[in-house]
Parts: sequence; structure tokens; C-alpha cells
Amino acid sequence: MRSEIQFTLNGEQVKVEVEAHWTLLHLLREVLQLTGTKEGCGYGECGACTVVVDGKAINSCIFPVMETEGRSVTTIEGLLSKKGELSPLQQSFMEHGAVQCGFCTPGMIMSAHALLSEQQNPTEDEIKTSIEGNLCRCTGYVKIIDAIKAVAEERSL
Repeated sequence: MRSEIQFTLNGEQVKVEVEAHWTLLHLLREVLQLTGTKEGCGYGECGACTVVVDGKAINSCIFPVMETEGRSVTTIEGLLSKKGELSPLQQSFMEHGAVQCGFCTPGMIMSAHALLSEQQNPTEDEIKTSIEGNLCRCTGYVKIIDAIKAVAEERSL
């Protein structure tokens, strides 16, 4: 049985019919065709599916779609400017070589985005804590941490 939910997605109000057993990831990728959010493990362990709900990084593969009602959801697509330009965080990942295969990148960026939205200039330990639920098999984490630190340092100037 389908139900209608309303929520804010990337700054825009949406109204959509969903099945109660769906996850937020299913809605984003299969229904709304927002494929920047990836499915890795399907169990909330790898972080590839990370999006931001009401300012907090969450694993969309285990987040019940019905819980999005009335909330604000931001995906990797929502970080682009209206002109389609990369956000400073996305640009920093590119400049610091913090992307290789790219599969973990959207989740990493969304976890970092949630952190930087809460804290102007986080410490390296806070950055590490914010991405500890995101697995990367290609780059290691040094370049990713450097990319996040660069954005934080730029904002604090």
C-alpha cells in the first residue's frame, strides 16, 4: 500500500508516493533518479549511502523512507550551486586528489558537509570521527582529511 509523504529535498519541497517498506536510498535512486548516493553494503556499515537529514549524516540504506516526512534531506546533488558548480568541499576533494574510483566520495563528502555545517573549524580528530563510518578502499584517508581541513581552514580566514 502506498502512502504520500512530503519533505524538503535539496532545498525543494517534494511530495511523493512511497511504499512503507522502502528505504530512503531506494526512494532517492530508484524513484527520484538521484544516483549520486551509492549503495555499498546495504547494512549501514560502509557509508557509501550517506546523506544529510536535518543536519545529521545518516546511512540512507537503512533509513526508513516514512521517517523523511516533514524533514530536510540533502544529497550530493544538493551541494551543487544553481549554476551546476561544485561546492567548495567538492572542489577541495578534486584539488587534493581525495577521489579515485569515486564510489565512496559522495558519502564522504556528505559526512564532511554535516560536520562543517555544525563546526566552523573542526580539529583533525573531529574530522576523523565524522568520517569514521565511511569506508574507502582506494585513496586511504590522508587526502580526504586534507581536503576537509583545507575547506575548514579557508572558512576560518
